[in-house]
Amino acid sequence: MLLKRFFHEGLAQASYLIGCQQTGEALIVDANRDVAQYIEAARSAGLRITHVTETHIHADYVSGSRELASITGAKLLLSAEGGQDWQYKFAREDGAIFLQDGDTFSVGNVRIEAMHTPGHTPEHLTFLIADTLASTQQLGALTGDFIFVSDVGRPDLLEKVAGAEGTTRAGAKLLFESLRRFTERCPDWLQLWPGHGAGSACGKSLGAMPQTTLGYEKLTNWAFQIDREETFVEAVLEGQPDPPTYFATMKRLNRDGPPPLGERGTPRRLDATELKPALTRKELVVDLRRADDFAARHVPGTISIPLTRAFAGYAGWVLPYDRDVYFITGGTDDAAVKRAASELAMIGIDRIAGWFGPDALALWSEHGEDVATGRTVPSDVAGRMSSGALVVDVRSTAEWRSGHIAGSVHIPLGKLVSQMSDRPRAQPVVLVCESGSRSAIGASLLTAAGFNDVTNLTGGINAWKSDGLPLEVDTIVFANAT
Repeated sequence: MLLKRFFHEGLAQASYLIGCQQTGEALIVDANRDVAQYIEAARSAGLRITHVTETHIHADYVSGSRELASITGAKLLLSAEGGQDWQYKFAREDGAIFLQDGDTFSVGNVRIEAMHTPGHTPEHLTFLIADTLASTQQLGALTGDFIFVSDVGRPDLLEKVAGAEGTTRAGAKLLFESLRRFTERCPDWLQLWPGHGAGSACGKSLGAMPQTTLGYEKLTNWAFQIDREETFVEAVLEGQPDPPTYFATMKRLNRDGPPPLGERGTPRRLDATELKPALTRKELVVDLRRADDFAARHVPGTISIPLTRAFAGYAGWVLPYDRDVYFITGGTDDAAVKRAASELAMIGIDRIAGWFGPDALALWSEHGEDVATGRTVPSDVAGRMSSGALVVDVRSTAEWRSGHIAGSVHIPLGKLVSQMSDRPRAQPVVLVCESGSRSAIGASLLTAAGFNDVTNLTGGINAWKSDGLPLEVDTIVFANAT
């Protein structure tokens, strides 16, 4: 048996190839939209993709399973568990094979058993893997968003992002029961290969190790230390991070039928003179340069989302799906543009209309129309507040509750523009996050929305604490918040 893990760092998302080297067959589990990587990996290993499946309907990226099965002619196997509300709507049309608890299928000499493990989602499956040439005993499990390293899947997303009222606590109870059933059935030496790692919003305390064992998780994972259902329900719901805005769109797309990515060319480069008309039309123009470069000099009305590892996640918080997106880069080649477009495609933002190079920035400078973003330091915040500035903390709810600047207000980054829409544009605003990166994005959003006195707290809460300044803590304390 051959096992290969694929990991998308920006989304902290893992997918897997399971191959039988004797027969040349291969299974892909939890494919993302970059289907070419799986085809190339199988080809390089002398395998052909014969089966494609996934553990559940994903909320954090566009699934590539449907497209991969179509391209390769592989069998598409999808969960039929969990009731009618969250079944795959395209499954019958695509000729998918339905899987229920206890169903098995073979990929050459590798036997896969589907185990229904609801909780994170109602339809969730875990795949138990046995290399029958070596042993009939199962050697590992692809756990998706059921069990992570050091954590378990969150049961609140269905209600928070898909509007399924009343499912959060019910899901937590199902998760508790799934964990009990899994540990009663499976041996401690079973290897666990999870669907996400540290940095994912699909849990609250995911570890960075790529795999683990059931026995080790029983010793170290907080979720396995609780043997009462009600205690577990309260613990698993405490301190969950705010789900990114784009999760709701992902959940719907992946249930109803994720669109194929297909062959897409590089977005075209636009003449510098086209930037001003685009901004006049209120188009979305995203500056991909470093936050420091944007703060020092940028085109008014553009939005700063630096092309870092976290690009897709931040973009998913603030970019809509119903508008064209343009890029500005600091380089003359299209490498950054290709990477940015690829990252946005992972979360289904496909309307990339073109890009502008550094000549567009130079043109604005020639006319004296570029601007700088204001910055402030911790020692200046009190004075600005006394002069009427509004201090807005754009971190998650859990971060806010763990300690924030007294007198500040909490508006998560994804809700910043909408919740600030009624504020007077002349009111001074100071934005705060943990390190200054999210608040820098927020500053560009508010400036583009017409606020004319926006500053970013350099270094964020980290700098505030380094200066020995006090933080106010909510009376509601989340024991597992990070």
